[in-house]
Amino acid sequence: MTADKGIFIKNIYYMLSYAFQILKQGDYENVAAEQFEKIHDLFAAILVKGVSRQLKQGLYREYVPVKEDLSVMRGKLNINGTMALQMQRKRQFSCEFDEFSEDNIYNQILKTTIDRLVRADDVAAERRQSLKKLLVFFGNVKLIQPNYIAWNKLIYQRNNRNYELLLNICYFILNGMLQTTENGEYKLLAFSDEHMERLYERFILEYYRQHHAELNPSAQHIKWNLTEEPDNAMIQFLPDMRTDITLHKDGKKLIIDAKYYGKAMIQNFDKSTLRSAHLYQIFAYVRNMDTENTGNVSGLLLYARTEEEVFPDGKPFVIGGNSIGAKTLDLNQEFSVIAKQLDEIAHSYFS
Repeated sequence: MTADKGIFIKNIYYMLSYAFQILKQGDYENVAAEQFEKIHDLFAAILVKGVSRQLKQGLYREYVPVKEDLSVMRGKLNINGTMALQMQRKRQFSCEFDEFSEDNIYNQILKTTIDRLVRADDVAAERRQSLKKLLVFFGNVKLIQPNYIAWNKLIYQRNNRNYELLLNICYFILNGMLQTTENGEYKLLAFSDEHMERLYERFILEYYRQHHAELNPSAQHIKWNLTEEPDNAMIQFLPDMRTDITLHKDGKKLIIDAKYYGKAMIQNFDKSTLRSAHLYQIFAYVRNMDTENTGNVSGLLLYARTEEEVFPDGKPFVIGGNSIGAKTLDLNQEFSVIAKQLDEIAHSYFS
């Protein structure tokens, strides 16, 4: 599924604005009003606004380890390094110390992403020019290789909370970029299903949190409903179960599994069917959450609509006493219609 239609790209902005509330602040109003033909041009516009805003506040600084040869002692002495200097007849100490610096992983990711967008072929010239101006403020920050970024180890707290949106945009860009071999320029690949699924899940959860707080939306961890005390040596091999979205009210629960696939259905002897792995997964979630077999826990596979002629969208069916359904959310339409579809799902299960 590609983001090549204007309204679809616009919806990505709306989805980002739910996933990251900072986009609803005044600095980003002009971005919301623009029309974009390329998804990475939208990302570049968000980065221009977001990084400009951050520069006014100052780039995030933190203590980073530094190793340096100095004429006076500072921090911790590196004995091996100092001995090597003495053998070279240098009157220096090899020192290791922490320095409060802007040259940290957060700013390195920003600089690397901006540097690559400047050389990308599907970013508007005016935005490339704006990005070039931003690079001037990253003179003390190193470029890094994206392959070595440990994205899952990035921590956001009060002092760098504004970086969360920006670095998520960087993740989408750096993981969808291919370097050409002819002239060193960078070509941006299509916004992939893998990227979109992460955003799709978070958007739906945040939408329900903002508009249906009475349903207590959350991403819940589900324990396996084991009938006897497990062997501690074996329980570690059971896979973790965590829902994308769980809604609950008055003893009723709805587990929503958000799926963003290029092909939601599979063909089996000229017959379109749901993916068995998806059905098994949602059924496992429901049955292990409904420990008392009340039937009050339901499951819903919520697919993003693709260009397929046949797509899941019908009444739920009952398996083992629990309602299991599959619906399709069409993201290639006005956002008000998308919101109405999400509202109707909540109303149908909890009315």
